[in-house]
Amino acid sequence: MRELLAEYRRFAEAGPVGRAVITEVWGSGPRGEGAVLLATPDGRMAGSVSGGCVENAVVEEIQAAMARGVGKSLQYGVTHEKAWEYGLSCGGTISLLVEPNVRPELVRAAADPRGSVVATVVTPGPLSLATLIYREDGSREAPALPPGLAETIAAGAADALRKNTSRAETIPHGGGEIRVLYEVFARRPTLLIFGGVHIATALVRLAKPLGFRTVVADAREAFVNRERFPDADELVIGWPDDVFDKFGIDAATCIVLLTHDPKFDEPAVDRALRSPAAYVGVIGSRKTQQLRRERLAKAGFSEAEIARLKGPIGLDLGGREPADIALSILAEIAAARYGGKIVRGKGG
Repeated sequence: MRELLAEYRRFAEAGPVGRAVITEVWGSGPRGEGAVLLATPDGRMAGSVSGGCVENAVVEEIQAAMARGVGKSLQYGVTHEKAWEYGLSCGGTISLLVEPNVRPELVRAAADPRGSVVATVVTPGPLSLATLIYREDGSREAPALPPGLAETIAAGAADALRKNTSRAETIPHGGGEIRVLYEVFARRPTLLIFGGVHIATALVRLAKPLGFRTVVADAREAFVNRERFPDADELVIGWPDDVFDKFGIDAATCIVLLTHDPKFDEPAVDRALRSPAAYVGVIGSRKTQQLRRERLAKAGFSEAEIARLKGPIGLDLGGREPADIALSILAEIAAARYGGKIVRGKGG
């Protein structure tokens, strides 16, 4: 939903906006739980719940919900004869919650740069659409939920926020079960790049569409200017300690060290590994990385701290041009942030 905030605001200037959100996926669904599609009465839409298979049908359902003022749950799945007519060609099945509007708590969460989760009961019944708002500082609001159930849902929300992934789960309640959707609005991630080199220019370009706030830092003034980095959110001239002190690294920060110069990289590695950063990667050959790890061990870093260091940086995609290397770095960052696994074929 956060990535659709600009479209939502543009649509809302002209009139009502409804939405559909995935609440459950079976099999090979093209989008995950929490994926959102927005639509207006005149047919404009933004987002996706199936990658194109059922969007037209879902837009019609959203428009119908807006007309009657009441939402509904529905399901789409593959049927052999009608695989391309309101079915999922991938063979999966999805459940959706269609709503006649975008609830205010969702808009507030999407607009807030801090991390939060909006947890919604999506099972029809007395608690249908009861909501819990969980924030990254541990505070929460759940006016319509019984205290015990609120505790359970808050624990699920905290786990979803920690894993940075929207999801749904079924919870026992009152002798039965309810389905709860956790929509995660993670803190906007920061990509802190130390070293204004060619790879950094490509990194900034590729990271922007992925939602990163991009910061490029270097102690060498000639390497950091708007001619080289017109799209960076912030440029900083300074040594690693000064830069780290200024930004207060948090768990939404990914650190990439590219100077290839020990007097810059080594102090930055030391600070980065003892920070809560989500990712720490440093450029350099395998031999350089081994020597760096030996130095860190002698300096008192634990095995767990040293294991956080990604180097040689990036996944081995085979490319050697700056844009190729930037892509490989962002792929490795995505795997680190989302707990992804690198899956190779039999010949890989």
